[in-house]
Amino acid sequence: MLGDLNRQGRRSWAPGRAVERAWTFDRADRRDLRWWPQGVDVRGSTVALTWYAKKLPGDAVTQGARVTFFDLETCRYRHVLLVQPTLVDGTPGVAPLPVHAGGLVWAGDHLHVAATAKGFWSARLDDVLRVSHETAYGYRYVLPVHTAYRASADDGVERLRYSFLSRDGDDLLVGEYAAGDRSRRLARVPLDPATRLPTGNPEVLGDGVGHMQGVVRVDGRLYATTSHGRSRLGSVWTGTPGALTRHRWAIPMGPEDLTHDLDSDRLWSVTEHPWARWIYSMKRSWFD
Repeated sequence: MLGDLNRQGRRSWAPGRAVERAWTFDRADRRDLRWWPQGVDVRGSTVALTWYAKKLPGDAVTQGARVTFFDLETCRYRHVLLVQPTLVDGTPGVAPLPVHAGGLVWAGDHLHVAATAKGFWSARLDDVLRVSHETAYGYRYVLPVHTAYRASADDGVERLRYSFLSRDGDDLLVGEYAAGDRSRRLARVPLDPATRLPTGNPEVLGDGVGHMQGVVRVDGRLYATTSHGRSRLGSVWTGTPGALTRHRWAIPMGPEDLTHDLDSDRLWSVTEHPWARWIYSMKRSWFD
């Protein structure tokens, strides 16, 4: 599939004091009102992104969520629909995966996709299928999920919301988007080093800040993105749980998930609003 990228993006410019480089999508994807970028992770020169679909007038059902693979060198990319396997009257098929997909982690040969109050889903990249356009809303490739990890909690404790995900060393870092008085916890989920699948329950690390959209932890230090509406630049917060410092006007409006590329020591994110959709990188040293 990575050798069959069918869309052409381009290098771009994006506002924000910390932005180093930026890329954007083709005209149709930049203005699309149905699909909204959310999660991000990086592997070498390939960026993986998740999008969720809004239900527009005339849509019978939501198209769920998709993952995009974007080659930073050629700026070519392709969308792959995330699906659930189905079996109806003995006939196998697929159905859209209806999740917000606010965070993404590319761990080994697995993708972990945030599902908010439901927990998160996992898919294996080797399971990508080439299908006819008629079976998947016009998509040539689909990626079936194989496991759901359901959010749970003890009696009297609010279930953790998997608003976004990132890598925390060999484990997952989970965070909650929160407005008003809702909880804004950060938690670590251990992954098996061999399988890259969860091996235990979440461990709450402390609180983040309101309107968090993504967070990573590098050398014990947290980096979190926050959004401030469609017309105001976003912020990056750094520090430890409960003691984060705000860097104003650091990133474009509408920032979403956040990831860290260990090889280049850069932070990466994506923005969601139509006509203001960028993939962008930041030097982590800018926040020192």
